[in-house]
Amino acid sequence: MLHWQCLEVRKKTLGEMHPDTLNCLNKVASDVSGQGNYAEAEILHWKCWVAAKKKLGESHPFTLNTLNDMA
Repeated sequence: MLHWQCLEVRKKTLGEMHPDTLNCLNKVASDVSGQGNYAEAEILHWKCWVAAKKKLGESHPFTLNTLNDMA
């Protein structure tokens, strides 16, 4: 899973709240969902949405996209 590897590198180099890290986290959550692990995907999407809301604001397009991905 390259997205998992990318996520770990981005966390270390950019920090957990960096928009690029959040984007990678969202992709990991989508991958996990696509594999049928909906419970884990929901947790990852939720984590991403909370962090995006805090970092970028509630009305930022990325925050809204993350919320949409949880639906």
